[in-house]
Amino acid sequence: MERVTDGPETFAAGRPAWDSGAAQAADSVQVNDYDSFAEAYSAETENNIVNAYLARPAIMTLAGEVAGRRVLDAGCGSGPLSAALRERGAVVTGIDSSAGMLALARRRLGDDVDLQVVDVRDPLPFADDSFDDVVASLVLHYLEDWGPTLAEMRRVLRPGGRLIASVQHPLVDYLIQDPPRPSYFATTSFTEDWTFNGQSFPMTFWRRPLHAMTDAFASAGFRLTVISEPQADPAARELFPDEIDDFTAKLSFLCFVVEVPPSAAASKAGDQPGVSSPL
Repeated sequence: MERVTDGPETFAAGRPAWDSGAAQAADSVQVNDYDSFAEAYSAETENNIVNAYLARPAIMTLAGEVAGRRVLDAGCGSGPLSAALRERGAVVTGIDSSAGMLALARRRLGDDVDLQVVDVRDPLPFADDSFDDVVASLVLHYLEDWGPTLAEMRRVLRPGGRLIASVQHPLVDYLIQDPPRPSYFATTSFTEDWTFNGQSFPMTFWRRPLHAMTDAFASAGFRLTVISEPQADPAARELFPDEIDDFTAKLSFLCFVVEVPPSAAASKAGDQPGVSSPL
C-alpha cells in the first residue's frame, strides 16, 4: 500500500505550476470554463516544459510531413499547434468550444485560418471526407463518452486519413487521485483545481483504462497504428536543466495514431445503390 500511496511522486512527471496536483472524485458535473482564464492559460503554456516541449512536439513528431494536407485541429485553444502545422505547409482548420481561446488563436493566426466555435461533443460542421488528418491534443480526456466524438472525427476524415491524439496517461491519473481510489478498470471522473492570478478554477477530467481507449477507437472504425509514451524535446535540456532529468524519467501523456482503413472508400461505394465495390 505504501507504494501505491507514493505513486504520484514515483511515476508522474512534474505538473504545471497552476495545477494543484490534488485530484479528487468529482461530486458533480463541472464546467471547464477556459473562457475564464484564456489569457493566463495561453501565456503559461506558450513556452513551458509540459506543453511547449512535450505535448506539442509529440503531436508534431507523429504528424510528420503535413505539407498540403487538410488538417483539423480539434480543441485548438489559442492556436500554437495550428501555427506549427501551418508552418509545415498544412491547410489548417481549428475548432474549440472556448470563444475566448479562439479569439487568441485569431490574434496569432490571422484571418487565413478557418476558426470556428465548436464543441467536439457535438456534430462537426464539416462534410464527409473533408480532412486528411485530425489532431486532438489533450482533448479526449475531457469527455465521458468518446463514442460520438470519434464517430464524427472518422466521418470527416477521408479513407486512409489519420487521427493523431494525446491524452493524460491513465496510470498517472489513477495514482494522483486521493484514496480510496476507484478501480483502475472503471471509467471515472475526477476534479483538479487550476490557479491563475490567485483565482482557482475547477477542472474535471474523465479517466479510463488503456483498453477502453483502444476499444473506443476500434468501435469507431479506426485502426490503431501507433501508441507511444512521448519524451520531452531534447531542446528542453538546455532550457530546463534543473527539471529535465526528473521530468523525463516519469510518465506524462499517451499518444495515439489511428487510421481510417483505406478500404472504407470501397465500403462507402458498396453501400450506395447501383454502385459496385471495386474488386
